[in-house]
Amino acid sequence: MAPGDTPAAPHVLLVEDEAKTRESLREGLALEGWKVTQAASGTEAMQGIGRENFDLIVLDWMLPDQDGIEVLKFLRGTGRITPVLMLTARSTLNDRVVGLDSGADDYLPKPFAFAELLARCRALLRRPAWSSGRLLHCGDLQLDTRARVAVRAGREIPLTPREVDVLEYLLRNQGQTVTREMLERDVWKQPHRLTSLDNVIDVQMMRLRKKVDLEGAPRLIQTLRGVGYQIGGSLD
Repeated sequence: MAPGDTPAAPHVLLVEDEAKTRESLREGLALEGWKVTQAASGTEAMQGIGRENFDLIVLDWMLPDQDGIEVLKFLRGTGRITPVLMLTARSTLNDRVVGLDSGADDYLPKPFAFAELLARCRALLRRPAWSSGRLLHCGDLQLDTRARVAVRAGREIPLTPREVDVLEYLLRNQGQTVTREMLERDVWKQPHRLTSLDNVIDVQMMRLRKKVDLEGAPRLIQTLRGVGYQIGGSLD
């Protein structure tokens, strides 16, 4: 996008079988200036996904034919990382886990206030595309966060469980500096700073770089001396 250009309005797929609810949500989203495509069934939603690319999907779980979980599986099966906000009257912890494990990015139980739905939609739209969903990408590197398998240039990279955790964290913060403190807190789950972990983290990163940055391929992971690490962004 050139400087001064206005960003395109988000295109939202709204999947809801109850007509009054669907129309109310459509009106509210349209008032934000967003383009809204409606679907009243799982089959209709899948057809829409097959025809177009969306910036966000607001998806009801309970649908008259293919339910929201089936729509999610179809969407993620195409390789799309489109963020999905799932709506449902189911509110148990197990239901939330099923929805999120099936590929939803956020979960909103019914009944809900439209202001909260809108806030959650905005939050999902602010996420970089590569940071959402099951598949994370940087150049020719791909990480399947559910299968915990990394592939670069079509070749699977053998990673330890900790290396997968670190790589996922780097990819979800792509283009940003990741400090040792961040890794300690969010990957090693240490509530307090432990300088004794610095060397452990450095060794872990060195091993991960050797595996990810194949000989002759563009370097994806860089060390910012005295600061931290970064994947993507402006690389040497």
